Amino acid sequence: MNSSFSGWGSGLLGVLIFSGSLPATRVAVSGFDPYFLTAARAVLAAVLACLLLGLMKQRRPSVSDLKSLAIVALGVVIGFPLLTALALEHITAAHSIVFIGLLPLMTAAFGVVRGGERPAPLFWLFSILGSAAVVGFALSQSADASLTGDAFMLAAIVACGLGYAEGAQLSRRLGGWQVISWALILSLPFMAGLAAVTYPQSFSDLELPVWLSLAYVSVFSMLVGFVFWYRGLAIGGTAGVGQLQLLQPFFGLILAAFLLAEPIAPSMIGVTILVVICVAGAKRFA
Repeated sequence: MNSSFSGWGSGLLGVLIFSGSLPATRVAVSGFDPYFLTAARAVLAAVLACLLLGLMKQRRPSVSDLKSLAIVALGVVIGFPLLTALALEHITAAHSIVFIGLLPLMTAAFGVVRGGERPAPLFWLFSILGSAAVVGFALSQSADASLTGDAFMLAAIVACGLGYAEGAQLSRRLGGWQVISWALILSLPFMAGLAAVTYPQSFSDLELPVWLSLAYVSVFSMLVGFVFWYRGLAIGGTAGVGQLQLLQPFFGLILAAFLLAEPIAPSMIGVTILVVICVAGAKRFA
């Protein structure tokens, strides 16, 4: 019971941190090219990861772990950040948050494929109901539509779900923060090269919110959030704890309202209650 509670608590902290990622990315792409933004946040996070691994004197992953680390890197270091940055050039942060409601299903599905988890049938019922509630609510609140932006977001969700599930399995051997740290380091040569190629000619016209957003997605979205998230998935189970992502769109909408002045509908409260019920049901049958 204690380990389960700890896993869900750690996962919730990760969700709270990740909730600021899309609003912050929306602000950041107003000043940075999506490719440079993706590279810069990965490079900055990788530098911090190197320092952390060195200070904590962590052992290197084995050769057999490299394939899994590469999948994590492709999914959450490169794929999700780049695809969401490209999407947010075409759609608003509120609209992009629609697709986060699909992450629990995608994470659970990859957890079954990659990790061999077998949640009960009622788990899938609660998961589908929760995802449908999130997507239905968010779609009803956004008139902004772009096939290009939506396609990028769908691809981002697939990449992220795979990265989450793979990282959760690897976390059981290496530890949660170690997985994302080694994945960042593995991707560093490529991302440093991409940063050099896409380096802006000038930074003089960038305002403070753009810099703060870059700092947030580099430190919190790319590193700190994963410390809690992968720990939660490893302890509490990928399929079960992954359902906490159903709450992320609502946290994200609140942040979007405060940071980007995007409106929140009164019906959000009722849907949030429904989602909480679905999360509790999914936890019960995971």
